[in-house]
Amino acid sequence: MIFDKETALQTAGHLLQIKAIKLQPATPFTWASGWKSPIYCDNRMSLSFPPIRNFIRSSIVQLIQEKYTSVESIVGVATGAIAIGALVAEDMGLPFCYVRPEPKSHGRQNQIEGHLEPNSRVVVIEDLVSTGGSSLKAVEALRKEGHRVLGMAAIFNYGFPVAEANFAAANCELYTLSNYDSLLTQALKTGAITTRDKEVLAKWRKSPDTWDI
Repeated sequence: MIFDKETALQTAGHLLQIKAIKLQPATPFTWASGWKSPIYCDNRMSLSFPPIRNFIRSSIVQLIQEKYTSVESIVGVATGAIAIGALVAEDMGLPFCYVRPEPKSHGRQNQIEGHLEPNSRVVVIEDLVSTGGSSLKAVEALRKEGHRVLGMAAIFNYGFPVAEANFAAANCELYTLSNYDSLLTQALKTGAITTRDKEVLAKWRKSPDTWDI
């Protein structure tokens, strides 16, 4: 769910402004999964724009302070959320770690990089949630080591039903600064898309694995 309606619209506007999110209904992208998509999202772009980077950082900090008052550590999901997670942890004066997709194949074979006190209460930071698979791998790794995941805070969520089902099955609460519905509202309002484009984009979200122009 979104943290705050106005924050959701502002975040969407910022991401569109710096082209971290690109909308191309007529010339879709191809994702690594093979899906055809009229949207491409790279929230790491926000790190290059200090005012927007600071807005995202402060918004996530506010979210955590309101929803997860007992948090002891901040954990980022590699690689997209390492930087923003570290910025959030710095702002809050909390320890920071990050979780790899898989344990390293050499050295100490760590999957969790950094130090967490035993049974730590953590909030996981993610930049983007699509199906939730990679995000929830991080949650699973933390729980396996005995840590308590209070919830996850992400910048953007596509709002796929499969993601909602996956987070519910994992019993992990998810809050995001913005989501797909807020993005379409803001894009239409600012003239980034037409009403017809919005219809196409809404149709894609209902069945992204079979959608094509």
